[in-house]
Amino acid sequence: MTDAEKPLDSNSLQAHAAAELRLYDTASHAVSRFVPIVAGKVGIYVCGATVQSSPHIGHIRAAVAFDIVRRWLLRLGYQVTFVRNVTDIDDKILDKAAAAGQQWWERAYFYEREFTQAYDALGVLPPTYEPRATGHVSDMVELIGRIIDNGHGYVVRDEQGEPTGNVYFDVASWPQYGELTHQKQSGGANSVAGAPDEAAAVADRMGPSVDAAGDDKYNPVDPADASPDKHDVRDFALWKAPKPSDPQTARWSTPFGTGRPGWHIECSAMSHRYLGRMFDIHGGGLDLRFPHHENEMAQTKAAGWNSAARWMHSAWVTAKGEKMSKSLGNGLSVPAVLAQDSPWVVRYALGSVQYRSMLEWSDQTLAEARSAFERISNFIERAGAALAGAALAHGALTGNGQPSRAEVTAVSADDLPADFVTAMNDDINVSGAVAAIFTAIRSGNTLLASLAAGPAKGAATGSATAETEKLRAALLSVRAMLDTLGLDPLAEPWASDAGNGSAAAGAGASEHNALDTLITEQLDARAQARKAKDFAKADAIRDALNAAGITIEDAPQGSTWSLA
Repeated sequence: MTDAEKPLDSNSLQAHAAAELRLYDTASHAVSRFVPIVAGKVGIYVCGATVQSSPHIGHIRAAVAFDIVRRWLLRLGYQVTFVRNVTDIDDKILDKAAAAGQQWWERAYFYEREFTQAYDALGVLPPTYEPRATGHVSDMVELIGRIIDNGHGYVVRDEQGEPTGNVYFDVASWPQYGELTHQKQSGGANSVAGAPDEAAAVADRMGPSVDAAGDDKYNPVDPADASPDKHDVRDFALWKAPKPSDPQTARWSTPFGTGRPGWHIECSAMSHRYLGRMFDIHGGGLDLRFPHHENEMAQTKAAGWNSAARWMHSAWVTAKGEKMSKSLGNGLSVPAVLAQDSPWVVRYALGSVQYRSMLEWSDQTLAEARSAFERISNFIERAGAALAGAALAHGALTGNGQPSRAEVTAVSADDLPADFVTAMNDDINVSGAVAAIFTAIRSGNTLLASLAAGPAKGAATGSATAETEKLRAALLSVRAMLDTLGLDPLAEPWASDAGNGSAAAGAGASEHNALDTLITEQLDARAQARKAKDFAKADAIRDALNAAGITIEDAPQGSTWSLA
């Protein structure tokens, strides 16, 4: 287990708040209490990228959404095993590689690294396991064999009775087909879909997969599923014969013929490999709900396994009301977006609404994220400076007033504000959680104003100390809440990512922190000079800082600085 999967405080009991967590399940269309299969542990499988080309905001929204789900589970004290796969072989990868004069595996690995860079830049925790499809072909072949043996798959044979490499799932043999998305089907070779339920109808109106390459509703990406050899229009490829243009390196020999995996089989095989016969949560974008996850659920259960206990789907990013996708021509690549705004701002824009809500990507969305950063970073910096000044006034000459990262990550969900916990336990209501953060910041700003005004005449010395302790508790709480959303400005990657300029407005975090350290040393020296009544030296330090464009503000708790 990596550090990311350990409970935030491994020495404490699981948070009491964990008992109140409620999550939506796509299959039941209901929000219900979350109870893990194994007490204290959660297994999550999220469908990752098909690495055919550069990641865009529509892809990364799901990664950020489930990163927040994962972080909340960690804050509740669960041990989380998080699996995110990489689809590194499919028709699009092969076709695009051939058109570009590349090896298919060369193209896949290049774009896999681009996705990893995007995840890292936006503060998405690395998965516990990140398996590639091509590394688990033997698992897929074994799984297909189980499905065939159980009477739910069939091998297409040629006129001589030899296997062709095409294997299909027999939907008619599985009466439960449609239980995830409630698509109502009729059977037969010429069958068509019946009237879908309301949720399925919404998904159908929005369109098929974000990277759809065809009009086949049941299999929008996989050309093999247009084969006349299928028994039923709903049947889908488990394994498929290679196209004549496919290179020899993209073919595997199996008992049912030479070929390569169908679109859906890899996730069933890899989730079982890393999470077992049943696990807690299967996640992905709403565009994967049908047919990918419907087919995945059917084939997994038909193999004799139990699949996921709960299915969760993040909604789309829209632009001017339309789903963001390459087919609409409005996809925004992550590198292009990060060239315009800091990663912190982009992550906030992607993750500041509940995962099941459509997210409209616009100038206004980004402007609101920039404004949020200003309010948040301003409070954190001012509170830290005030606490450092208070410590200096009591003879402590070190530290910047900020709680350590260890303190921030050790805060249990039970110690966070009730309105934040209630929101996060309500199916990860991030909008409500963000509102709770700004409520806490307003309270913290009131404390700052009180401290800046100085103790009231005749007030006890302990009163100011109590106010300082309240401010520190408020600062720690705000940073812990932000950290739960992956947005603590003093955490990685924001705290040290100078190139992305994500932790301080107008400057990289590293430069900001270095400047703060140098100026704080000068302020400490000035404070000591004033204490020794060496006012000439104190004034010289102030004048030198002013000449460098640094404004000094003196308060009873100490001095703070800002750029003029």
